[in-house]
Amino acid sequence: MCVCPGPRRIAIPVRSSRLPLFSDAMPAPTHLFPLIRNCEIGRLSSAVCYCHHKHLCCLSPPHFAHNHLRYAPQKKFATLHRPKENFNQFIHARSYVSTPQKFYLTPPQVNSILKANEYSFKVPEFDGKNVSSILGFDSNQLPANAPIEDRRSAATCLQTRGMLLGVFDGHAGCACAQAVSERLFYYIAVSLLPHETLLEIENAVESGRALLPILQWHKHPNDYFSKEASKLYFNSLRTYWQELIDLNTGETIDVKEALINAFKRLDNDISLEAQVGDPNSFLNYLVLRVAFSGATACVAHVDGVDLHIANTGDSRAMLGVQEEDGSWSALNLSYDHNAQNEREIERIKSEHPKAEEKSLVKQDRLLGLLMPFRAFGDVKFKWSIDLQKRVIESGPDQLNDNEYTKFIPPNYHTPPYLTAEPEVIHHKLRPQDKFLVLATDGLWETMHRQDVVRIVGEYLTGVHHQQPIAVGGYKVTLGQMHCLLTERRTRISSVFEDQNAATHLIRHAVGNNEFGTVDHERLSKMLSLPEELARMYRDDITIIVVQFNSHVVGACQNEEL
Repeated sequence: MCVCPGPRRIAIPVRSSRLPLFSDAMPAPTHLFPLIRNCEIGRLSSAVCYCHHKHLCCLSPPHFAHNHLRYAPQKKFATLHRPKENFNQFIHARSYVSTPQKFYLTPPQVNSILKANEYSFKVPEFDGKNVSSILGFDSNQLPANAPIEDRRSAATCLQTRGMLLGVFDGHAGCACAQAVSERLFYYIAVSLLPHETLLEIENAVESGRALLPILQWHKHPNDYFSKEASKLYFNSLRTYWQELIDLNTGETIDVKEALINAFKRLDNDISLEAQVGDPNSFLNYLVLRVAFSGATACVAHVDGVDLHIANTGDSRAMLGVQEEDGSWSALNLSYDHNAQNEREIERIKSEHPKAEEKSLVKQDRLLGLLMPFRAFGDVKFKWSIDLQKRVIESGPDQLNDNEYTKFIPPNYHTPPYLTAEPEVIHHKLRPQDKFLVLATDGLWETMHRQDVVRIVGEYLTGVHHQQPIAVGGYKVTLGQMHCLLTERRTRISSVFEDQNAATHLIRHAVGNNEFGTVDHERLSKMLSLPEELARMYRDDITIIVVQFNSHVVGACQNEEL
């Protein structure tokens, strides 16, 4: 992406004295890296920034290659040295230039990277209790951070009806996202349980009997659980269901209220566990890491034709709707909780004194620091200054030596400034509602929602509605247009190389060029970026694509009528 008159390019730093990983240059991303703005870039290792106005960076993708050095003698030195003379003298009298030699991952290598974290699950139409409105789901992740800070979860509720699916976007580390991905669904499931089942579970714990299974998880082998913290997490969950037993009102459980209560209670437990600490030094450091890092969450609960989306932060839920003419439209089922949402800004202002109005949101960030306005963890935006100092001083040395945890946000007067309370949207599924996309902001930063829905819809149905090729105002020759049309035909014929809808979407998110087609060279280069540069160009991407059973949805709809 280019904002200066000519393309901005940044040389790739060399990592060893042998052949460097890459050479040539690539456009510097202005939207992901805070040091890059107004045609200036902060120093990055040994990288060099310059502008080259002979090429349109937005027309041709950046090139990476192995950097082979060759010496190019200048004319004034040509008569001073002969090939048989001392080589050291010869080489010092010459200047070096880099000759780019193209280096790309092969298609199998690209596929191996894209498919490493993919997961698919087909839902039985009848599970012995209910007919499911979900045919199945595909999920995948592509890291940019090392380690990846995103998480995903999917589970079937065994003691109640419905299925839970969610994506979680961590920041300041992955600890909070990991904890939320493990724990939140249990809190939701417990919130949905009837009083009799809660009593049965509590009695089983009291008597030492085996517990009724609450959830059936659908996890990729890389989606792990923290075994060391399982006892701590269970004790907190048990305290929660004991309180639900004591507060029983006999009223029918409302799904929206259950989701809100589960989100808020888990965040409260994360905070409380960090304040109380643990005699086990490992667990003590773990709960503090979870509390001081943060995570957003976007969760779907699907029960028949009832779809509830609970969202905290800036991940999104998008419904793919097929119109009567076969085209696709996108229906928003969540709203970003950030500075682009005027209602969120007004909500925050209403919760704090008018004297703080100008300092609450600066540079589109909460207190000038945090982009999402709702999140789990992030106790630096929730605890009082005294509580933060007390916990840090009594905590392990690793925490006390961490500059981030000791830093107090500016204009910090009336905490909490942050909440984990979700915004819940209920939607009645219709036969034209074909699929749901849950994704972290890494996807939405690179693709428009309408493109997301169209690509998934065409992938699932195999029907491609061709749009006129847009060239964005650039002058394109007849030969270039022929190449674009040939590429599009090739892309359509090979669309089924992906067996996973989420993988197919990631391929487009990372590899799409300015004409909206997957460019293998661009895809290869983006996947070849070293860890320290990948985050400059994109965020972690996590996607779940849920496909609905239109026949079941239609039948349920008719029954209700």
